[in-house]
Amino acid sequence: MLLEYNKETVFGRFLPKKRNGDLLKEEKKETHEKTEKKKEPFKKPQAMPKMDDRPGFKGIVRIAGKDIRGNIRLRRALTYVRGIGQNLSVSAANILHSKLGLAPDKEVGELSDQDIEKIDGILFNIQNQHIPKFLLNRQADMLDGTNKHIIMSDLIFNTKQDVEREKKLYTWKGYRFYYGQKVRGQRTRNSGRTGMTVGVLRKAVIAAQQAQKEATGRPGTPGAAAPAAGAAAPAGAAKPAGGAAKPAEKPAAKTEKK
Repeated sequence: MLLEYNKETVFGRFLPKKRNGDLLKEEKKETHEKTEKKKEPFKKPQAMPKMDDRPGFKGIVRIAGKDIRGNIRLRRALTYVRGIGQNLSVSAANILHSKLGLAPDKEVGELSDQDIEKIDGILFNIQNQHIPKFLLNRQADMLDGTNKHIIMSDLIFNTKQDVEREKKLYTWKGYRFYYGQKVRGQRTRNSGRTGMTVGVLRKAVIAAQQAQKEATGRPGTPGAAAPAAGAAAPAGAAKPAGGAAKPAEKPAAKTEKK
């Protein structure tokens, strides 16, 4: 609320005037009207759009063993298949356009069953379509030495076989796989921890702990402090009390008489 100030000051600060009750009521009305104008009527949430009712349009299409919604474009739908990324999907869409006459912007639900079968045949043998070698995920295979591209369940099976082979050979990769650590040389100080997590100790804290251990070491060990000259005797070696009985003295040796 805005305040009016007097010309008189106290310690360099202006003193506010007291307003009349009528002015305060008018200001309250103005603020109330502003808040009422800002409020909007409640709008019901919009319902989900219904599936397309076009004749022959498919709501869900299965391409290379993957279920895809029918309203998705062909180029984007190829990225839903395991083993096909953004770069390879562009090349695959161009191949489908040149061989089958399917536009990359065509919706998947408009494809016929024959088109889907042809697409599956091309995707499962895409290495035969003159695609650059660097886009394939199985270059110089260990079994046959050829360049090929595998997708879906074949990709999952082959990756598992590769990991098991590295473990059996006990290579460095297999060693890291076996213990569940990072394989590609990443740092594991902050992330990648397994089991009980322990806070990171800084060098200063570690140095202080080592100094404390050396200071409280046992006597006779290297680094331990020697006992002081005037140090008190240990509690276990205290003198016996005055009333305690003295230990028996040894009998004197008898002198033989000649």
